[in-house]
Amino acid sequence: MEISRSMAVAPWIAAVLLLSAVAGGLGFYLPGVAPSDFQKKDPLLVKVNKLTSTKTQLPYSYYSLPHCRPDSIVDSAENLGEVLRGDRIENSPYVFEMREPHMCQIVCKVTLNDKDAKDLKEKIEDEYRVNMILDNLPLVVPIKRLDQDTPTFYQHGFYIGAKGQATGKKDLKYYIHNHLSFLVRYHKDMQMDLARIVGFEVKSFSVKHEYEGQWSGNKTRLSTCDPHARRSVVNSDAPQEVEANKDIIFTYDVDFQASEVKWASRWDTYLLMADDQIHWFSIVNSLMIVLFLSGMVAMIMLRTLYRDISKYNQLETQEEAQEETGWKLVHGDVFRPPANSDLLCVYVGTGVQFFGMLLVTMLFAVLGFLSPSNRGGLMTAMLLLWVFMGLFAGYSSARLYKMFKGTEWKKITLRTAFTFPGIVFAIFFVLNALIWGEKSSGAVPFTTMFALVLLWFGISVPLVFVGSYLGFKKPAGEDPVKTNKIPRQIPEQAWYMNPIFSILIGGILPFGAVFIELFFILTSIWLHQFYYIFGFLFLVFLILIVTCAEITIVLCYFQLCSEDYLWWWRSYLTSGSSAIYLFLYATFYFFTKLDITKPVSGILYFGYMLIASYAFFVLTGTIGFYACFWFTRLIYSSVKID
Repeated sequence: MEISRSMAVAPWIAAVLLLSAVAGGLGFYLPGVAPSDFQKKDPLLVKVNKLTSTKTQLPYSYYSLPHCRPDSIVDSAENLGEVLRGDRIENSPYVFEMREPHMCQIVCKVTLNDKDAKDLKEKIEDEYRVNMILDNLPLVVPIKRLDQDTPTFYQHGFYIGAKGQATGKKDLKYYIHNHLSFLVRYHKDMQMDLARIVGFEVKSFSVKHEYEGQWSGNKTRLSTCDPHARRSVVNSDAPQEVEANKDIIFTYDVDFQASEVKWASRWDTYLLMADDQIHWFSIVNSLMIVLFLSGMVAMIMLRTLYRDISKYNQLETQEEAQEETGWKLVHGDVFRPPANSDLLCVYVGTGVQFFGMLLVTMLFAVLGFLSPSNRGGLMTAMLLLWVFMGLFAGYSSARLYKMFKGTEWKKITLRTAFTFPGIVFAIFFVLNALIWGEKSSGAVPFTTMFALVLLWFGISVPLVFVGSYLGFKKPAGEDPVKTNKIPRQIPEQAWYMNPIFSILIGGILPFGAVFIELFFILTSIWLHQFYYIFGFLFLVFLILIVTCAEITIVLCYFQLCSEDYLWWWRSYLTSGSSAIYLFLYATFYFFTKLDITKPVSGILYFGYMLIASYAFFVLTGTIGFYACFWFTRLIYSSVKID
């Protein structure tokens, strides 16, 4: 009954996935953030987020620099994902009134001391950007492309300042962007006098403001920018230099513009994907690999295996059987437990945990539950799912351990619960200490670190134990053939069947199936762009699963045919070796696409990419292992063994 019900549901799931992949391109999201309606003159509170730089990858709090401050700074409540991303969302002195344009509003005047001037120059040198938020929409800078056909490109946040040489002078000067020209786009309700915010843009200028008479705060009349004389700032011809003991006056304009864009589609400009053809090319490229491998697997399964099995089953006498060569000869050794079988159980369990986490996260993302408007949602979801998938990790490692005739299930459970998370946590702790040393807001606070440890020890570890207990309680699966007491000698192998060579060859195709999509993922992480093409990513993930399974089965078959029965670890490492290529590609990406100069930032990049490659190894290795496990059981249960 359950099976027939799930079979009936499957087409519906497929239809929903297809619709949501299309909807991802149309900007339709399931409820995540409720819309806010504003009447005329309603206050609009602008919030400030972290300062970011693609050159250093170290975020800083907005108020770490001498910016104008409100009377009291209030931190917005942040979820676990936001804290781990380094988001620090605070209130700001910028307060607008809905649909009330203002020109040349003075925010404050700041006098720089030596330290402030030094900090500002450093941040301008490292190309830091200011990030702001209005009604949950991030601030963007519209940049027109040179060729008019392509749509406007939106850069996240505006640069703190710029550097350049004054006319006729050789020394480099630093200029701060102290005048901001905001544009708020809104969509008006035709029936009521309500509007929703659908866009938040800015143009930044550097202006050396001047005024006559005494400074009287916000009421001072500036000669460089005056709303009464309709004199506005349109360029940075007389820029404000960053110098110690000099005043900087911060000002802004705000304008409001009606827009046809509906609230549900307001993220479309942020997520506009001009290069979706590349993604389709990536998927077609990956599908070609899959078809090639599927052809090979089909040929092995149907032609070779069918011929082998029928021939083995027709052999009459013992003499004829002894003359045979190939995979049937190793039937007495093929299910012999491998060396370090405990460690294999641990890594297979961890791989199942990782696979479950990724699969559920992708399904949620494809269905629109993890849209970028829900900041930090993706990371929070992944962490919580990882913790709860501990149940499956414990279950699968205990099942395999029992099959290997293991008895100490508690020992294997502890290793499953601590090996992978322990290594990742150790690397993360070292990287976090480095970020903390740089006084960056990206450093995870002690309280959050404590919460992570609590999730691990309080929920994940007990769930691994529950899973292990359930897995070990079930009777062990019977092997299709009996294992001999004395191990058979493995004949000398051809050079191309050398374990290291075949393992390294096996990792190329799974990596080839994902590397184009990998480029976009790395760009979104390290160049601070949004990644929201989960429809494509889900397809690539499915292709990766098929590729890992097929390449492992093909190489496993060749290995057994050459009478080498040590397939357990080899099957895990064959597809798992794609992680080596992932790390090599990350190294290539670092030197060709990123402009990172600080040693700490370089260590951070390679530290995080090492964690990602390690996780990819565990994931792909487990997929390959289970494919080979299913394959060997299938073929050895098909032949008659005397």
